[in-house]
Amino acid sequence: MDLGIAGRTAVVCASTGGLGAATARALGAEGANVVVSGRRAELARSIAAALPSAVGVGVDLTADGGPEALLAAAAAAFGDIDILVLNGPGPKPATASQLDPATTALAVHDLLLVQQGLVNAVLPGMRSRGWGRILAIASSGVVQPLPNLALSNIGRTALAAYLKSLATEVAADGVTVNLVLPGRIETDRTVAIERSTAESTGQSVEEARASLEGGVPAGRYGRPDEFGATAAFLCGAPASYLTGTAVRVDGGLVGVL
Repeated sequence: MDLGIAGRTAVVCASTGGLGAATARALGAEGANVVVSGRRAELARSIAAALPSAVGVGVDLTADGGPEALLAAAAAAFGDIDILVLNGPGPKPATASQLDPATTALAVHDLLLVQQGLVNAVLPGMRSRGWGRILAIASSGVVQPLPNLALSNIGRTALAAYLKSLATEVAADGVTVNLVLPGRIETDRTVAIERSTAESTGQSVEEARASLEGGVPAGRYGRPDEFGATAAFLCGAPASYLTGTAVRVDGGLVGVL
């Protein structure tokens, strides 16, 4: 299937590893100009160098001036931004009863306010051109809160509510706004969750992994490339009538439709 995004410019936040990198590679394979970004500047440039048309930008999006620096570098390299993939590092594991207002506020800043600022910067251009894609890499915790990940559940659910509201406002302008919700995908983040689960339950890391993996109806963790392919489709022309929704890539993990 031709996704119709050859020559389009895509900014992929936090794409030096995991699901962000998988999404950047999938978009690059479709002929998009890709802006790879992350705190690890050398890695961003290395990933970009392996793509047909891409640049790597070292940036911390949670720091003052970070979002502006990323968008300026993207514009300098490729001009107008057509696709914005929102992504960010997951907050530390914690239960709801362990939270305090300061920690929660930081999670909301990193997972909602930073993303909102990026959207506000690129949205006017997308609307004026009559074409745009805003996609957030979120979490299945948006529809079914995950144990011991209260900060992620709170921040990402807030982002989902914002993006759902936005989708209805810009649909007639040719701009789609969606989320893609990973379940248990084989990434460094999954390894960290295994370790946290092992510590909180007294299991070994191997036992924690077996338990987590066994809870997926598909019987395995997902592959990053499977996730990336879904994300790229949602950014493509064939998905032009798909907006305001959340697509799960979770092997059937979440027990609701």
